[in-house]
Amino acid sequence: MYEFVTGPLAWIAFSVFFFGLIWRFVWYIRGLNWQLDRVSYGHHTGYGVKGAARSIVSWLIPYGTHSWRFYSGFTLLVFVFHIGIIITPIFLLGHNLLLEERWGFRLPALPDPVADTLTVAMMIAALFIMLRRIALPEVRILTTFYDIALLLIVVTPFFTGFLAYHQIGDYSFWLIAHILSGEIMLIAVPLTKLSHALLFFLSRAQIGMDYGIKRGGMKSQGLPW
Repeated sequence: MYEFVTGPLAWIAFSVFFFGLIWRFVWYIRGLNWQLDRVSYGHHTGYGVKGAARSIVSWLIPYGTHSWRFYSGFTLLVFVFHIGIIITPIFLLGHNLLLEERWGFRLPALPDPVADTLTVAMMIAALFIMLRRIALPEVRILTTFYDIALLLIVVTPFFTGFLAYHQIGDYSFWLIAHILSGEIMLIAVPLTKLSHALLFFLSRAQIGMDYGIKRGGMKSQGLPW
């Protein structure tokens, strides 16, 4: 089972992930309206690029926009959640040892206590994000089983990996569960709302260019839309 999930199934998961994101990128660009978007962005490109960069950077900084500051508590949860999701798997020692074994190179690894802290913090943030969806009427009315399922898909690889690493319960079971759930998450990224991992940058760039060129950005410092 281990050979299968780390071999053919892993190749399938990574192929769907990478080629799916490429398809998402092409689909997004092709979906831009010639009259409203692509033609107008072809003029005053410098202002457009500045607007796009301003938009992306501002939204990547905690409390860098009015919306982030308005929902200050939720902003903290969102950044803790996403930092844990991105940083932990990329710089986890175990993942990098496997990367070195398979591909001959590795990235710098986080100390184990730091990786554990990020993992636990991410899972706690996910719990509060889910509770927020249940507790607040304005969010609950928009929440479906689909949204909860996606959150569980993201959290499960971290939960199972944490149990496997600390050998809580059956190590072999949690290891296989960790690998399988990680592959499910990779496959889900381009096929679900998790595609915002890419579409966030494309949409923020589009909005930033829009405000940088067509909505007063050439006459002022602009706003971090």
